[in-house]
Amino acid sequence: MNIRSAIILCGGRGTRLGELGKKFPKTLIKIQGKPILWYILKSLIKNKFNHFILPTGYKGKQIEKFIKKNKFENCKIDIIKTGINTSIAQRIYKIKNSIISEDFLILNGDAIFDANLNEILKKHLIRRKDISFICCEAEADFGTVGMINKKVINFQRNLAFKSVNTNIKNFTAHVYSGMSIMNKKILKEDFKHNHNFEKDFYPKIIKKFNSDIHNLKGFWYAMDNIKHYNNLNKKKVNQTIFNNIYKFSKKLK
Repeated sequence: MNIRSAIILCGGRGTRLGELGKKFPKTLIKIQGKPILWYILKSLIKNKFNHFILPTGYKGKQIEKFIKKNKFENCKIDIIKTGINTSIAQRIYKIKNSIISEDFLILNGDAIFDANLNEILKKHLIRRKDISFICCEAEADFGTVGMINKKVINFQRNLAFKSVNTNIKNFTAHVYSGMSIMNKKILKEDFKHNHNFEKDFYPKIIKKFNSDIHNLKGFWYAMDNIKHYNNLNKKKVNQTIFNNIYKFSKKLK
């Protein structure tokens, strides 16, 4: 079996989640009865990833207990303690030698998704890219005023959008999902002391390496705050995705 590694960043503090963030690491907060990490692992296994690296920090022992208690068969899970106050750049630096596959996925541990990652990885490999940024549709937390031909036509809240128009001619900014596929050679670059891994490191990588973007086909929702938590726990919202993941998990038993 080919090894497909994925780094799930799960060491941060859920400071915008109030009392929930004080009790649990963000990735273990339950959505419709299951922790976010459960959904992530099931979705990645469904997409044929089989090696998971969890660089833990804040309340990392709870994550260790969760992995020991739950069975995720036919995969290898490495839990690596990287320190409570460690930056994302330092966490990745500490675990980079544990990556097995030449091209690997890196993602945040706070989003639930059911998407075409297997397809995206194949395209990444066929196109021989060094890094592929995975973009998605997101929900705007603010109100938007819609216009056509300089005429105001509507007002909306919580509008779903995939890209943002800017004042730069012929430039479109796509919404980044927090997931990317990269080749291990990128981690040979100097990034250990980057204050913000994505903001500081990615612009340099784009200039030096062969980059690409892919759009997710499927469901993706990040839980950044209590509002997002409440949205995900509404039984009528996104029930199809939860049912799909539950059905797939039963097939694995």
